[in-house]
Amino acid sequence: MQIFWFIPTHGDGRYLGTAVGGRPANYAYLRQIAQAADQLCYSGVLVPTGRSCEDAWIVAASLIPVTENLRFLIAVRPGLTAPSVAARMAATFDRISKGRVLINVVTGGDPVELAGDGIFHDHDERYELTDEFLTIWRGLLSGDEVNFQGRYLRVKGGKVLFPPFQKPHPPLYFGGSSPAGQRVAAKHADVYLSWGEPPQQVAEKIQQVKRLAEAQGRTVRFGIRLHVIIRDTEREAWEAANRLIRYVDEETITAAQKVFSRFDSEGQHRMLLLHQGNQTTSLEVSPNLWAGIGLVRGGAGTALVGDPETVARRIREYADLGIETFILSGYPHLEEAYRTAELLFPHLPLEQAATPVGNQVTGPFGEIVANHHFPERKEGVG
Repeated sequence: MQIFWFIPTHGDGRYLGTAVGGRPANYAYLRQIAQAADQLCYSGVLVPTGRSCEDAWIVAASLIPVTENLRFLIAVRPGLTAPSVAARMAATFDRISKGRVLINVVTGGDPVELAGDGIFHDHDERYELTDEFLTIWRGLLSGDEVNFQGRYLRVKGGKVLFPPFQKPHPPLYFGGSSPAGQRVAAKHADVYLSWGEPPQQVAEKIQQVKRLAEAQGRTVRFGIRLHVIIRDTEREAWEAANRLIRYVDEETITAAQKVFSRFDSEGQHRMLLLHQGNQTTSLEVSPNLWAGIGLVRGGAGTALVGDPETVARRIREYADLGIETFILSGYPHLEEAYRTAELLFPHLPLEQAATPVGNQVTGPFGEIVANHHFPERKEGVG
């Protein structure tokens, strides 16, 4: 099991839908989060993309020298960048970081934002373009000379002279809930990503993608994108969830849902159906799965809420379906990175090691009691 964290390049805060308790996404803060995730032994971090975010590639590149083992899941946007340019960017990042780049394939789901970037293809056309893009991209990074003629893209004598560190290329992560998206994922992706839907819905998507991949003679791994709200007790966790949206009012929800309704993303539509833009009904859409974040946040809109044992149990339920990679986040992201590692990690079978102790100045034991002796660790306490 791999646990990733999130770099909030669009801003952060203690509450949603308000400037109260807000934090700017300046470099010093993003560096703090990345270094915390690195030291706490998260497998990697997702760096988001879109016009509301700082550029993902520049941010991630700036964090290479201030981290040691952290991997960066960074978006490529078919249609915005030529596949040969994207291939060279990935290879360069991969060599400089010694294999710490992962590629998140994002076709985009907001026609208004896409039009602002010069993209006017409809939903299924974007996935057709993505198929062509990834065919070229994978060929180039595998060391081939690529000659390709498609409906959207054409390449003659394409080459990448300096190969990537990872072979044959950095792993491809791909999300897409529509049939068109799943077909492309099955053909090209190493890891298929889902947003945090109830387990039964996630299981159906996993089985669909598995069947499509098998038809291509391939296998695909699976990941999920979720928020987490973990506290020592169940009651404290639900109180924290309600505090997170304490400033979210009907006017804010209406404005946010109006924007989301124009999206042609099947994944976004599925997120909206979980809460239907209504704060007055129950937002617990599955045991301990809370849809309150999606009232005002696009993309991943659900959180696992509970005490450490309960959240770990829900995560293992997803793992039993075939999920290996969990991309988590929490508000604010710096404090919640620590809280999640301290409370949740001891209850999960993680690929990454426990918090390293070798180079600690004082060790991971907490504050020395009465300036005299080290506090004891109680078994079963995260």
